[in-house]
Amino acid sequence: MTVHTDRRALRRGRSLAHSLSCLTIPALMAIGAPALAQEAPATAEPQPYPRNAIGVGPVIGGYGEARWAEDWSALRDPERRKDVWDRLKYIPLSDDGDVWLSLSGEMRARTALTTSPGLQDRPDQRLDTLRLVGGADLRVGRHLRFFGEVAHGNAGGDNYGSPVGAIRNDLAVTQAFVDVMGEIGGYEVGARYGRQFFLDGSPYLVSTRNGATILMPHNGVRAWVRGQNWRADAFDLRPTLFGTGDASDDRSDKGRRFSGVNLSTRVPSDWVAGSRLFFDPFIWRQTMDARRWGPVTAHEERNYVGARLWGQAGPVQMDWSVAHQTGDFGGRDIEALNVFTNQSMAVGEGANAPRVSLRVDYGSGGGAYDGGTIRNAVTPMGVPIFYSYQNVFNPVNMIAVVPGVTVRRGKTAVTGEVQLTWRASERDAVYRATDLPYAGTEAVDGTRVGEVWRFQVVHNLSPRVSLLGRYEHLAAGEVLRDAGYTNSDYLTAWVNLRF
Repeated sequence: MTVHTDRRALRRGRSLAHSLSCLTIPALMAIGAPALAQEAPATAEPQPYPRNAIGVGPVIGGYGEARWAEDWSALRDPERRKDVWDRLKYIPLSDDGDVWLSLSGEMRARTALTTSPGLQDRPDQRLDTLRLVGGADLRVGRHLRFFGEVAHGNAGGDNYGSPVGAIRNDLAVTQAFVDVMGEIGGYEVGARYGRQFFLDGSPYLVSTRNGATILMPHNGVRAWVRGQNWRADAFDLRPTLFGTGDASDDRSDKGRRFSGVNLSTRVPSDWVAGSRLFFDPFIWRQTMDARRWGPVTAHEERNYVGARLWGQAGPVQMDWSVAHQTGDFGGRDIEALNVFTNQSMAVGEGANAPRVSLRVDYGSGGGAYDGGTIRNAVTPMGVPIFYSYQNVFNPVNMIAVVPGVTVRRGKTAVTGEVQLTWRASERDAVYRATDLPYAGTEAVDGTRVGEVWRFQVVHNLSPRVSLLGRYEHLAAGEVLRDAGYTNSDYLTAWVNLRF
């Protein structure tokens, strides 16, 4: 697929993309990212299905969370290459330009301070991390493509323990795959094999876990067919287990498997005036050899049947998802439900109008400690940072109501929100970002988990350099306090460079 943009649009896209490039998906959605994501570059040839809806994750102004989602073929025209970075984005390797290489890179330096880490009375923790990423995208005509990416993660600080491979890693091959693409009967078809970032679905359910130093890839195959008004994708993947040394200690996790089918169709615009909505049903299956619920660790098979409705409905940006879950855990039935709703709209006119948002999320709970049906809902690879910047919660046995507001002024965006949090079942625990319980919370009464107050500021220093700061105060509610847990404060800042 060849992407063309005019020069001014390309510049505007870069500026916007890099002001947002250091944000996680939750922050993007809080400031109305669904609308921004739809501003993908126009194509020279008719796109079989809108590019922002083909399951490649956010692509804003040409830059993607997954760098393979980018297409810099517009820079085939030398007049559009304005600096050395542009020359790295399109390197012709054949006289006709059909074989070309695009290079990508990222540097993110971050420091984070946490009081009462783990919500316990412990010495403050400081964690400093550095992410270095380099990638290469080789296009061989319209039908063949090779993509590779390596990353280095460094960590230091005080009282930060022994970081896992996703936090500190000498060298990791984060992506290495081949794509084969073509057209059959007017439909775009393709297949991908290898290590890859998988972002086809709601970010509440699947993600790369961008809060970590090294993003989470999967290993396996993905295939697709895309028409004018619909698409279908099938996948069979295993997550990657990272060591902390060189690339030789990173391997596919044989104990976990994630497979399924994603569909998508455009919702007719006349259903809601001025709408641009997509309806994406899905059927997934996840297996895990060693899932733990309560005191029991056993093999789990979990099936997901659900749908996502997202995009723009009049003045409202929205992203709603429902995932009904069934299956088996060590011979016990699974019956669970996740519901995620996020909506936002501008208050006033103009680009600087404040934007208000409301998110209401539900994850069912129960069964882990009574030996009955497992009713705890879990996401295959959702984003814990939705629920806490310091990654202390996941939407397991949870009800969260999150009002927020974002204000823009020039190159700066400021967001504030408060999360009111309860547990869905009083007979089950409060769960960490790892889906493991806070010990003792299953034995106390009450439902109020607490409040999470969050504040974020993003400033774009230049088209490729951004600064981000975040503060969070977690006020423990009765359930956490009665089980011996306490309040926590979290402060982080980072600088991000991408090309």
